[in-house]
Amino acid sequence: MDIDYIVDNIYPLPEKSKTLLKENIYEITYPKAHVLFKVNRIESKVYFIKKGIVRAYANPDDEEITFWFGKEGDAVISMKNYVENKKGYETIELLEPCDLYELNTEHLHKLFNEDIHVANWGRKFAEQELIKLEERLIFRQCRTAMERYKELMATDPELLQRVQLGHIASYLGMTQVSLSRIRAELK
Repeated sequence: MDIDYIVDNIYPLPEKSKTLLKENIYEITYPKAHVLFKVNRIESKVYFIKKGIVRAYANPDDEEITFWFGKEGDAVISMKNYVENKKGYETIELLEPCDLYELNTEHLHKLFNEDIHVANWGRKFAEQELIKLEERLIFRQCRTAMERYKELMATDPELLQRVQLGHIASYLGMTQVSLSRIRAELK
């Protein structure tokens, strides 16, 4: 996915402002299983996925609970790092080899002070991420296990092809056995 498309999809910028922003974005590649963000660390980067898929998870009681997947076009961010410059609560790992666009948050915050258009872009970026978080919370809390699986099939069937079932089950808030039962019922 092209960086211009990703930037414009967040908030269209005047060409001069977009150029300033893009001057601080670098393309990098990491292998499958690479950890971008580690729990209890301050990370100074924001990533946008050009190609690949990632997951975010937490480890309460030494059990990995997947709460987010990102794929082409998505931002990879720890909001606690980004907003408050505090240690994040998540670990984010690559589930496939990934081509990413990397943006240093210190440079981005400097641009917010220098260019009102980039500052507005950053505000829209944070707003969009907040809405996505709210939608995931409602998705997980207000539907039955069957409804969650059916909605995932309807909205993101590609995810089911690219991610191992254990991670899918965790994301849906169920065991892998329960997910297998649901899948068998639907066949």
